[in-house]
Amino acid sequence: MPRYSRRQWLQCNAALIASSYLVGCAELTAKPKNIGLRLVFYTDVHAMSQRGAADAVLMAAESINHTRPDLIIGGGDYIDGGFSRSSQSMNPHWDIYMSMHRAMHAPIYPAIGNHDLVGVQPQDGSVPNRDPREDYRQRLGLSRTWYSFDQSGYHFIVLDSMNIIGGDDGYEGRLNSEQLTWLKDDLSHIASTTPIVVTLHMPLLTNLFAATEGILSGAPANRVMVDNVTILDLFAQHNLLLVLQGHLHVAEVIRWRNTTFITGGAICGNWWRGQRMGTEEGFYVIDLNGNQVDWQYVDYGWNAIT
Repeated sequence: MPRYSRRQWLQCNAALIASSYLVGCAELTAKPKNIGLRLVFYTDVHAMSQRGAADAVLMAAESINHTRPDLIIGGGDYIDGGFSRSSQSMNPHWDIYMSMHRAMHAPIYPAIGNHDLVGVQPQDGSVPNRDPREDYRQRLGLSRTWYSFDQSGYHFIVLDSMNIIGGDDGYEGRLNSEQLTWLKDDLSHIASTTPIVVTLHMPLLTNLFAATEGILSGAPANRVMVDNVTILDLFAQHNLLLVLQGHLHVAEVIRWRNTTFITGGAICGNWWRGQRMGTEEGFYVIDLNGNQVDWQYVDYGWNAIT
């Protein structure tokens, strides 16, 4: 299985997108003794009944367990198609995803994605869900879709980046006012030197659209956080060490103002049809040691069924 690592990224010194797309580093097994905390970041599973996904997600879970993380962070879109379908029709997709969820050994901290919003604009004529987040919370045992926790000297913040707007786009990346108020209060209790890790589905910072559509191209509102500057400004007096984000199905690493931004690839790759823009089906293994962040993108070996 290919592995893409921080060391190779530093050697490559890419000018535009700092992506770890080289291969050939050592096999990942147990956490090295000098590492303070090892986490796995996986995102965009898109569990479905087709294309062999039921087998693939268990293969991914086994590969994640092999790296022996201290904790696992999910980046959203655990199921496929929830936004435009009813709760009943999504049950098989949830069942497939939950088989992966239960198979992973370390504690899991999930963030919500757009596909996890169920029954927003159902195309089968059924009544839209009054609370599109309800199925997600019930399945994953959450009382709320944003929260924070502490582990091994790090403060972790998990955000709900989904704002439903209707129309053709359906949603945008934005924190609502309640969540912004909560975030400000949460940060008020955190020392300025404490390293912070933020997870959300919609990217806070990405070079994907500049790289693929031209340097002057902007990103659509349903692809990124439209209020990213507002959010990042809240961390100006804090040690924002790492941002974990999904949605784009590409492996991308950016450094900006001493923060590492990792876009997490996708467990499903190109929606179970192979790689997407050079990113294979995979997940990130991230080792934290003080303010040092080391990463490897792991291709867990799934081959798309054609």
